Amino acid sequence: MKATTILLIDDEKEIRDLIEIYLVNDGYRVLKAADGLEGLHLLEHHSVDLLILDVMMPHMDGIQACMKIRETDNIPILMLSAKSQDVDKIVGLGVGADDYVTKPFNPLELMARVKSLLRRYTKLNTPVPKEESVIEIEGLRLNVDSHEVWVEEKQVNLTPKEFAILELLARNRGIVFSRQKIYERVWKERFVPTENTVMVHIRKIREKIEHNPRKPTFIKTVWGVGYKIEK
Repeated sequence: MKATTILLIDDEKEIRDLIEIYLVNDGYRVLKAADGLEGLHLLEHHSVDLLILDVMMPHMDGIQACMKIRETDNIPILMLSAKSQDVDKIVGLGVGADDYVTKPFNPLELMARVKSLLRRYTKLNTPVPKEESVIEIEGLRLNVDSHEVWVEEKQVNLTPKEFAILELLARNRGIVFSRQKIYERVWKERFVPTENTVMVHIRKIREKIEHNPRKPTFIKTVWGVGYKIEK
């Protein structure tokens, strides 16, 4: 597994070395820079997961560096500040920092802030799995985006409700759906036990996609329970 990389930018070597010890002990990969310009150069050439950035530095201070980074990058930034005026800048000017710690700091508190930022960033940037737009089942293919269905390369035409039933069963292969569940999921209405709408739609779907509707290979009947696609 790729190690999480943290870029540490601080002009005080003792501070860099101290923080590095704690980060490495927790399994992080550490890159170090002594000022903002050097840090920006490292950021351009390395993949970085989090940035620890001191405010008071030569050449380019942390405030300037943070604002520059935020023009192109949204990685989490934890700022270090030794002056209350700098904290006011970080909080009040909206420079783009995600959190800050004042010097002198407790290394354990710093590590807790680092872990919290990484958790938050990972959660916010975890992509939501997209549902399959094309479902294939041994010769049967559904394109959910275009609402098209093919059986062995021959296109068949289903009504919107027929397609919705077929998609429901195809997305949940092996799961048996009762008439009530199918009706309430597709029609989004309360099911009436005497209603045979689902049975009629299943019969029509089979007539369109099965070679022999009396001996279906796709939509199976589980007697007394409901219907399923098991392939």
